[in-house]
Amino acid sequence: MTRDAGERVAFGFQLPIQGQPAAFAEGWESRAGAQELATVARVAERAGFAALAVADHVAVPKSRAPTVGTTWWDCVATLAYLAAVTERIRLLSHVYVLPLRHPLLAAKQWTTLDALSGGRTILGVGAGDLEGEFAALGVDFHRRGALLDEALAALRAALDGEFSSHEGPTWRYEEVGLSPRPVQHRVPIWVGGASAAARRRAARWGDGWLAVGPPEGGLSAAVAEVHELRERYGRADEPFTIGAMSGPLYVGEPRWDVGRAVHGSPEQIASFLRSIAGLGVDQIQVSFRSRDVHELYDQLRVFGAEVAPLVAAGARRPVRSG
Repeated sequence: MTRDAGERVAFGFQLPIQGQPAAFAEGWESRAGAQELATVARVAERAGFAALAVADHVAVPKSRAPTVGTTWWDCVATLAYLAAVTERIRLLSHVYVLPLRHPLLAAKQWTTLDALSGGRTILGVGAGDLEGEFAALGVDFHRRGALLDEALAALRAALDGEFSSHEGPTWRYEEVGLSPRPVQHRVPIWVGGASAAARRRAARWGDGWLAVGPPEGGLSAAVAEVHELRERYGRADEPFTIGAMSGPLYVGEPRWDVGRAVHGSPEQIASFLRSIAGLGVDQIQVSFRSRDVHELYDQLRVFGAEVAPLVAAGARRPVRSG
């Protein structure tokens, strides 16, 4: 999904309802359910979005509930449900906390999801950041980076071949078979995170990097670093996607308080998004402020009809040398 300069940037949509962080969720989401989630997904697909994105938490510690919230639908189960009610849109985890799972269990979930969806999955993974969640599941929080590195190697092998083996400090197994096999020749793995370690993992193991949060030194420098690392690992010629988040948007002049959301005319929103694309970003994950689900439908439709074409028409990103 990598795009050269001048080509169209893609847009993913961070889904509401499925994940409801207490500090950011809209009031109406707590009253919504599967029917609204399915309709949101179909509207986003018809509006031309490239991917639907869901987040991942298993068990939120009570001490973190005031900000993180406790409503987080299972990531893979939710994407499987959305696969059944959509036809073309990609299904992205943004992000799946891989160190909490055995890599074979993760591979089984994602090969099955890819088979069920007709090859539409993108597996976004991350290290996780809730120490109490790791403790509840019996996983050492302080080893999460090492666990993620090991799991990425094992997961890649299991996704790519029917039989795989792994010999590591945490997991060991020989020649085990795993099916159903994915429809895609290579299920994309995108590594999320803002840290230098996340960029290193993305360059070494991933098919993309999701810049979750602002990287130290700025996004442009971080993008350049990822490409330099890929050259060092001998992967510069392989397809690779750079993803970033826009933060909340509101298309139009709101008659209510949208907080820190970027808002304005389609031209103004498109200009803001072009500035992100110009840093070397291939896919931008967007979300929208809304007072009810119907306003969200309207935001999705106007974005697809009036904003995305303006971004495509005006986006001119610098060509990377080398």
